[in-house]
Amino acid sequence: MNVLFVCQGNTCRSPLAEGILKKLYHRSGISGLVDSAGFSPENEGISPNPLAVAVAMEHGIRIEDKRARTFQQEDFTRFDIIYVMDQPVMDQVVAMAISKEAMEKVDFLMNLCNPEKNTAVPDPYNAGAIAYNSVYSLIEKACIQLENKLKHHA
Repeated sequence: MNVLFVCQGNTCRSPLAEGILKKLYHRSGISGLVDSAGFSPENEGISPNPLAVAVAMEHGIRIEDKRARTFQQEDFTRFDIIYVMDQPVMDQVVAMAISKEAMEKVDFLMNLCNPEKNTAVPDPYNAGAIAYNSVYSLIEKACIQLENKLKHHA
């Protein structure tokens, strides 16, 4: 299954989610494209936030080579599911939806843990290491739920 994670800047939350899910895919032998994107064109091509890189590294995940990119309409056709991190990002993705079918691919990441609650993953940008660790834990829980779902439907 091809999965895209989307946050505002593509430097904190979505690169962490991409790294976590890639690790889980590898561990479980699940195939598919895993990527991340954002909505901040000024971030295009930059590396993830150093705190995100450090937290990922603590868990054996390397995301330092990731480069931020902006969400594109083509992402609706390239990916089977698009997970967003919060309501503002959801609104931006919805605004770009090319069809009803495209919108059916979009969901809040945390709905994997708390269905239909549309809970946000807090943005740790400009926060300290504790916030990044907390966000990592939330994202990891959701990604493990997705891994389990994919393993049982493969």
